[in-house]
Formats: sequence, structure tokens, C-alpha cells
Amino acid sequence: MALKKIKTAIFISGTGSNLKNLFKFSLTKKSPIIISFVVTNNEDAKGIIFSKKNNIESKIYKYFNKSNAENKILKDLNKKKIDLICLAGFMKILSKSFIKKFKGKILNIHPSLLPKYKGLNTHKRAIENKDKFSGCTVHLVSSKLDSGKIILQKKVKINKNDNHITLKKKVLKQEHFIYPIAIKKLLSNP
Repeated sequence: MALKKIKTAIFISGTGSNLKNLFKFSLTKKSPIIISFVVTNNEDAKGIIFSKKNNIESKIYKYFNKSNAENKILKDLNKKKIDLICLAGFMKILSKSFIKKFKGKILNIHPSLLPKYKGLNTHKRAIENKDKFSGCTVHLVSSKLDSGKIILQKKVKINKNDNHITLKKKVLKQEHFIYPIAIKKLLSNP
């Protein structure tokens, strides 16, 4: 009998490279997810073009009023029977009440080895602090920014000649590697 795949929404704001990666993963036999919906706050997000090309329903939500935007998103998620949310470069902070409604079912990928460098400009901060390693973290989303339970991390060595752009590329490659593994890990130990 085929595995029943969990309906998943991906939240993006930019290029959608993690969306593309998770979509590829979702098509594999061993994947526990099916990507049913893409949410963005940015009408110029390149990930929207990708979702349209691949027949994934997507919607742009204007964030003039956070609670209105979130209520519309929640309504659509419920209508589509979404059971898992994967944040993939979504540049909006979700409210406590939104998180509560999907408690334990929102994952985020963050481009640092949390708890180090929560928030933005992680690569630049790691280089300025002369860190030897950076990396990425997949974690459950809690009401505190980048503070939920860590599911998986991957270290990346920072070389002397790295700058924030080269480091970003190296970390992104590892994000693509660990996000699917973290999803499998979360869904096999609910």
C-alpha cells in the first residue's frame, strides 16, 4: 500500500530554491509529503513562477495588516487540509496565535547554527566574528524568533577567503541537503 502523503504548504518570499528542492523531494517514493500549496508575501517571488510551472496552487497575501493576512492564510490552509507548513525563506514573522493553531507542525530552515545568529544577516555576522564554522538549522517554529526545538543542523567550514556571498552559497547547498531529512525525522517521530 502506498504511503499517504501529508499535505504541505511551503511559505516563501524569494527565489524559492528550497521550494524547488522540497518539491523534488516530494516526488520521491520515500517522501512523506505532497506540496499542495505555496504561500508568499512577495508578488515578485521567483518561487511563484516555479509553482505555476509545476501546477502547485499558490497565492500572494498582502501584509498591509498582519492579522488580516494571517486569517486569510489560515482559512486557505484549512480549506486545503494542510497538515504541515515549511517556511523556506519566508520573510514575515508569524504571530503567536497563528503558530498555536499549527503547533508542532511548522518547520523553518535558518542559515546559521542556532542558537547563534538568530534573525537576519547571519552569514555576514559569522564572518565578522571570525567564526570557523557556520551552517544551517531546521527547527520547529515557536513564538520566539528562531528559538523552537532543533530537528537537525549541518556545519559548514568557513574558509579564510569566504565572504558572505560565498558562505551563503555553501550554506544553501546544505539547507537543500538537510531539509528533506529533517521533515522525514519529524514525521517519523511525531
